[in-house]
Amino acid sequence: MEQVFAVEIQHFKKVSKLPNAWSNQDYHALMALMDLDEGLDGMDASELREMCMMSLSDLEPAAAAKIVLTHQFSEQLVEGKIDQLSHDLAGDKMWEEYSDCQLHHKLFSCYALLREAFNGIFAEPTGVIFSVKVSADEEGLKVFDETPHAAMVRLLAKGLSPDALLHRLYEDQLMGDTFEEATGILWRCEQSSASSQSREFNLISSAFWFAALEDVQDFSGETHGDVKPE
Repeated sequence: MEQVFAVEIQHFKKVSKLPNAWSNQDYHALMALMDLDEGLDGMDASELREMCMMSLSDLEPAAAAKIVLTHQFSEQLVEGKIDQLSHDLAGDKMWEEYSDCQLHHKLFSCYALLREAFNGIFAEPTGVIFSVKVSADEEGLKVFDETPHAAMVRLLAKGLSPDALLHRLYEDQLMGDTFEEATGILWRCEQSSASSQSREFNLISSAFWFAALEDVQDFSGETHGDVKPE
């Protein structure tokens, strides 16, 4: 008999930017890509950030997008792809639409930074930060030990309508043994507390996947982790 998990959504909010998405190191790197990194050592964090935002806003939107994308994806995308993406960014919602969902998290933060720098132009991204309490027996809760993102996405899917986008796009992964895309769908899955009968998690994702959970207080369902290859 499959273990049934009871899920209680304890906190849920929509956000247009994520906490601590950009560090001083990031701002220094962006300024270096714009050849404006001299004389920055004496600046405090707020001055550095303001200088970076002003410098980005002095560029054309596509040029600024290319700087930000180059910093974020130079090891994942070739220059030609970054150049193409920089021209697509203003007109699309790439944190939802880009074909590789593993890039959605960073794309979300790119949009947040660029939208602030340009006071618009770029679409406003919408993410969700929420916390859940999952209750089951102690043995069942171990499903979250090895592949927590995969197990949690499969469980959260139980709280969505059967015709939700997550079900339509990832039916095979939800039912199957591997769900590599789970970490691209659920950007953060951090356990915040645990007992023998329950665990609590802090979660971050895109509203694209989980906005409907805002109106859900609790639900129950089965889940499973990924099967490790032998």
